[in-house]
Amino acid sequence: MTRFIDVHSLVRLVDETGVPEFLKALADALRDDFMRWREFDKKARVASHSHLGVIELMPVADDGAYAFKYVNGHPHNTAVGLPTVMAFGVLAEVDTGYPVLLSELTLTTALRTAATSAMVAQALARPGSRSMALIGNGSQSEFQALAFHALLGIEEVRVFDIDPRATDKLMRHLSVCTPLEVVRAASVADAVRGADIVTTVTAHQGHAVVLAPGMIEPGMHINAVGGDSPGKTELHPDVLRLARVFVEYEAQTRIEGEIQQLPADFPVHELWKVLLGSVPGRESAEQVTVFDSVGFALEDYTALRYIHQLSLERGIGQQIALVPELDDPKDLFGLTASGRRRAVLRRAA
Repeated sequence: MTRFIDVHSLVRLVDETGVPEFLKALADALRDDFMRWREFDKKARVASHSHLGVIELMPVADDGAYAFKYVNGHPHNTAVGLPTVMAFGVLAEVDTGYPVLLSELTLTTALRTAATSAMVAQALARPGSRSMALIGNGSQSEFQALAFHALLGIEEVRVFDIDPRATDKLMRHLSVCTPLEVVRAASVADAVRGADIVTTVTAHQGHAVVLAPGMIEPGMHINAVGGDSPGKTELHPDVLRLARVFVEYEAQTRIEGEIQQLPADFPVHELWKVLLGSVPGRESAEQVTVFDSVGFALEDYTALRYIHQLSLERGIGQQIALVPELDDPKDLFGLTASGRRRAVLRRAA
C-alpha cells in the first residue's frame, strides 16, 4: 500500500510539529542531502510552457529512493480563485519502483523553499544578521519570514508588495505567530535600506527590475526566489555582476534563474561545494552574495522523505491502493469483473 498525505494531513503534521520546528528539521535534512550531492542522479526539470503559465516535472534519485514533483506556475490563477502554484509528488523505492508515498506539495513547496533559503543564508549571510527586507508578500512570504527568524535569529522584517492587501495579510499573520518586528515599507528602496538580507519573492512576469544596483549595500545577502523560469527575473543584471553568486544546480539555473540574463561563462558556485568546504562562501563582510534560487528536485526529495518519516512516526495519513496488490503478479486481468467470473467458473468446473 502507498501512504497518502493530502492537504489536511500535511497541515496536521505541520501544526503538531510547529512551523519553526518543522522548518528547522527540514533545513537540517536539506543540508545533509546537499552534502550528498554526488550520490544523486540529477537533471534539470522538464517544462511545458503555454501562454498562461508552465507545468513542470522535477525528478531526482539516489541509490535508494526516487522522487518527482508535478508543479505548475500560472500567475493569473488568483483571478479564478486558484493558487498560482499547485503541486504533488511521489517517493518510490529504486529497487522495485514501488511508490511508498503520494503527497501534496503545494504547502510543502513553500515550506521547503523557505527552509532552503534560510539554510543557504546560514552559510552565506554575514554572522549576526538581524534585519531582512521581504519584497513580495504573497503565499510564500510568511514561511520565508518564519524560517529566517527560526534559523538565523532575524528580528526585524521590512515588507513591501505592490498589492497592499498582500502586505495586510502578511502583517496580520506574523503579528499572531511570531515576535518579529514587522515594518510596512513605502517602496522596495525603503524596504531594503539598511537590511542585512533581502528576499525577493514576487510573481512578476518578464525581466522585471525589482532590485536595482543603486539599492544594494555592502555586505547584503540577496535571496532571489521569484525568478524561476525562462524569461522571468527580478534582479537587474548589474546586481549580479557586483555580487558573488550561488546556485543549486547550475545546468538548470542557467536556463531559469537570474543568471539567464548573463553570458554562459559568468562565474557561479554550486551550493553543495560551499557546504562541503571545497568552495568558499562569503569572502568578506563587505561582499554582496546572491542565492539565485529556482528550486531544485533534490529539495522536494528531501521534503518527501521527511514527510514520510514524520507521518509514520505520528500515524498521520492513510494507506491507499495506488497500485494493484496481486496474489499472482502476472494476473492483472484477474482484478476485473470478467477475470473474477472466469475464476469462479474454473472453480465450479
